[in-house]
Order: sequence, then C-alpha cells, then structure tokens
Amino acid sequence: MIVDIKIDPRIDTISMPENLKVGLMIANARKACNGKCDDDFAGFAFGQSPFHVPESLANALARNANKGHYSEAEGIPELREAVADFNKRHFRLNVDSSRIIIGPGTKDLIFTVFSMISGSVIIPTPSWIGYYPQLKLLGKQYHPYKLRSKYDFKIQPDELDDYLAKLAHEKTQHLLIINNPHNPTGQVYSKEELSEVVKVCRRHDTLILADEIYALSTYNVENFTSLGLLYPEGAFITNGLSKDRSAGGYRLGSCILPSCDSEKLFNDFSKIAATVYTNVSTPTQYAAVEVYRTNEKIDEYLKITREIHRMMGWYFSKEFNKLEGVVATKPKGGFYFYADFNQLKEKLNKKGIMNSNELGQFLLSHPYHVAMVTGDTLMLSPDDYGARIAFVDYNGKEAFERYKANPPKSEYEEIEFVKNNAPMMINGIDSLKAFIEFLEK
Repeated sequence: MIVDIKIDPRIDTISMPENLKVGLMIANARKACNGKCDDDFAGFAFGQSPFHVPESLANALARNANKGHYSEAEGIPELREAVADFNKRHFRLNVDSSRIIIGPGTKDLIFTVFSMISGSVIIPTPSWIGYYPQLKLLGKQYHPYKLRSKYDFKIQPDELDDYLAKLAHEKTQHLLIINNPHNPTGQVYSKEELSEVVKVCRRHDTLILADEIYALSTYNVENFTSLGLLYPEGAFITNGLSKDRSAGGYRLGSCILPSCDSEKLFNDFSKIAATVYTNVSTPTQYAAVEVYRTNEKIDEYLKITREIHRMMGWYFSKEFNKLEGVVATKPKGGFYFYADFNQLKEKLNKKGIMNSNELGQFLLSHPYHVAMVTGDTLMLSPDDYGARIAFVDYNGKEAFERYKANPPKSEYEEIEFVKNNAPMMINGIDSLKAFIEFLEK
C-alpha cells in the first residue's frame, strides 16, 4: 500500500506567490464579512486591475463561446495579425505575425522563454515576484542585479557592462530581464536610457526578455519606447490583456520573438505550446481580436484607466512619503510603487521585527490589517526593509463611471476623486500612521 508519494525536490524551493495568497485571504475575509465586520484590510498587496473587462471584449467572448474546437498552438492567424497591427499602431513596431506567439498569459510565455533559452538569467532586483520562482522550478541558473534608488531603480549601462564582463567566464549565453514600466517601483525607462542598455547587450551578445505588460499603463504613454524598436534581433517582447484591459482571468498574452533565428524560435515555441497546453482557449482568442483591432471605445477605456492609475499612484506615493522614516518612489506607469522602510530599521528591530518578511507579517496582523508584498518575494536581502505597494484596492467600475461623467480638472479635484473612490486605502494610510507611532513608543 502506498503511504508516501515522493515529490520532486524542486517543488519545495517555491511557495504560493505572496500576492495571490494575501489577496485571496482578503477577498475571502470580505466575502465572509459581507460588509458587516468592523475591521477590514487595506489591500496594498494584490496587483490586479480594479477595472471592469471592456464591454466589447465580454460581448465578443459571448459571441464566440460556441467555438469549442482546438486551434493553432501558436495562436489563431486572425489574432496574431491583430496583435501585429496593434503593436504597429501603439508602439511603431513593424513586426510580421510570423514572429508572434499567443500564450495563456504572459507568465506562461515567460516560463516558456526561460525553458527554451540556453544559459543563465539576470534578474534586476527588487523584482516582480514571478521570475525567481519560475527559475527555481526549472533549476535554471540566475544572477541577481541590484537596482539602486539613486539611479531611480534603473539599470546603469556602465555597471551592466562590468557585470556582464565578470560573467564572461561562464562562457554561456545570458538573458537580461527588463520590466518596463517596472514592477515594483513604477519607474519607466526613456528611449535614450534603453538605447544605452541595448548597446551593452549587443557588445556582450546578451538577449533581453522585455516584460512590457504595463506599457499602455504608462502615464505619459507617448514617451514609452518598446525594446522591440531598439533591439529587434535580441529581445523577446511580452504583453497581454491582464493589466491595461483588465482581463487577467482571460489568460491571454503575446510574445514577439527576436528577428534573429525567428523561424526556428517560432517552431520551437510552437512545439512547446503544443506539448504543454495544446492551445490558448479558442473562444478567448477570437474575442481578443476585438480589443486588438482599432477600437475607439478601447482607446477611451485605456485613457480613462491610465489617468485613474496616475491619480491613485501619485496621491498614495505622496502619502507614503509623509510617513516618518518611509521613502517611496513616484510611479510613472503601472499600478505599483516601492516603499523603503530602512530608515526605521533600528526602531523595527527594537519591536522584534528583524527582517522585511516580518515587517509584512506584522502589518498584516491586528490592529493594522495592512497588506503589502515584502522581503524575499521581491528578491530583497533579509535586512532590506522594502515593500511593493499596489494602489488598486477600490471599486474600479464606479471610479471609471465617475471619471467619465466628471473628470477632475485640478489637483484639488484629483485629490478629492481619490479620497471619494479609495476609502480602504485611505484607511490603510491611517493604519500605517498608527504603526509609525507604535514604533516611537
């Protein structure tokens, strides 16, 4: 009789992602309370767009629900063409659909890139929570590259040049991750900054994984530059529906393959897709065509949601910076910023909070009930008291309709808009103030 099922030890190297774990805990607590509990959580942890799925996308999914057949592993031709047109329209990328792969979300596409590319991966830190566990699961070699606040948490070309030179002894290929806009800091690279990084990568024959899932959530979107424009031969460009079109549950993303060896890469990617997941949901693919084609309502949706993200991000970043001992980045895109609590390290230690993970656990507990992602989840060292702050804990549908009916016309009106639409996060700031006061006692 079987009494013990042995599991591959690599599984023990990963855990449930902290943002999902905490986000689901808060969602279940709110569902159980049904608005009747005295204490609620301020959800700064879970980075899910708060907005509704665009009506045209939801309607298109309903119309295509009867398409239950298998479809191409690399994505249906209509969608790949629409994605190519979308990238040309928004990012000035002239990419043939033969270089485009459709996958079940960008997370899966990134995992496939990690799986198929030989060599090691360079992860700038603090990092999105997803890269590190995937590499651990694959047993793949990786190198952390520490980003510094004095450089706005951006890769510096001269430092990268030295870094790659020191890795030359590995005599292997390297893949550098560039997440732009950056999760967790909200910083955005300029075209000039990216061009200098690309020069270094070309010199060292280094590939780039360009995670551009927040591209159309860049507040000054006209200034966003895709790495596909600057490094077509060496960059994998991933994007999808989850952030700017608020359809994370649809699980649909795209990857533009490098122009170098694109036919082989396309065939290899398709082989893996067919082997692992067969194809992305066929109805979802046909529905997605609707929101990749020219669509005035989608353009309006993107503009409104982008503006609300900006207002929320700037307001709460400013409020965090008012907290004694806390330094926060001012986001330029996406819906996160980074909060540095290191000035409070001595006071935290006196209260028995000895590392960044413990800071997150302490704030989550009573009486503060503030959820944020901290510590090794972001690939921070234990003594680095940093946190990712997601500013999306509000009713996005209501905020959208209020903005559409009466968009704020001044800084004062923007502040009032935030206060009226994000009460739980406002309460979270009050809880953090109480926590800072507790540290002073």
